[in-house]
Amino acid sequence: MERPELALHHLHAFLVLAEELHFAHAAERLGIAQPPLSQQIRRLELKVGHPLFVRGPGRVALTAAGRELLPAAQRALAEVADGLAAARRVGDGRAGRLRVGFAASLAPTLLPGLLSAFRADHPGVELDIREMTTAPQVAALQDRAIDVGLLREPPAEPGLAVAELFAERFVAVLPAGHPLAAGRRVAVAALADEPFVLLPRSCGPTVHDRIVGICRDAGFEPRVVQRAVEWPTVSALVAAGLGVSLAPEGVRRIRLRGVVHRRITPDTARSTVAAAWREGNPDPLLPRFLAAARTVRPSSEHAR
Repeated sequence: MERPELALHHLHAFLVLAEELHFAHAAERLGIAQPPLSQQIRRLELKVGHPLFVRGPGRVALTAAGRELLPAAQRALAEVADGLAAARRVGDGRAGRLRVGFAASLAPTLLPGLLSAFRADHPGVELDIREMTTAPQVAALQDRAIDVGLLREPPAEPGLAVAELFAERFVAVLPAGHPLAAGRRVAVAALADEPFVLLPRSCGPTVHDRIVGICRDAGFEPRVVQRAVEWPTVSALVAAGLGVSLAPEGVRRIRLRGVVHRRITPDTARSTVAAAWREGNPDPLLPRFLAAARTVRPSSEHAR
């Protein structure tokens, strides 16, 4: 189908003349002389192939063709105006869509405060929230499937920028009836003979290696009997008595009957929570989201 090449200022001139029905008044309203207005109307009539106005002394009237064109012209200019306003809002970072990946263990700590703060300041922005472990988040960032990730222990990857948000201690995750649960703290070395429930290394290599490193520093290699891809599942398996675990302290916020959390000694290791994004991402929403992430503190009294 042939697409008509219509200049927007011709449609605008047509609408003003259709409202004024007087060339001199329409020209004055448009801020142009009467001859250029007449030329614009003539060019539009040539595109249509029929007169749009009946010219008379002083005043004019719409023809049948003009009356048919009028609502379409009004809709076209209104849509263009709406589109320009929407584009400005997106360009200003006041509207648009941001795809956010997040680690499940951040759902009860960082995520609620961050999303509430960001939405309060950016009510016109659509947030597409996707739960992912660290490795899939990194892949999704590289594939442009998400715009920003909230993750633990982000690995160093070419093309990705990272900003640390906060760090957490590690805690021992124990079945409620475990003998070591009676104390306020647990020596890591006391876990040497315990079966462990851990994340697969493929889901979060750095945090996995950090936990294994804590055990090695205490003089043993953890005996892993079960793996789970999310911390809530790790906690559930511990509650079921399958083993113990070491986890970032934010896991305390996962309320699950049959599980207790205890500080460990030594407690020098920390789990880093960070935001990651593609270097050079021009989306104006990204720096606004990162600014919110840097100011929101996790909803855990134990995070530091």
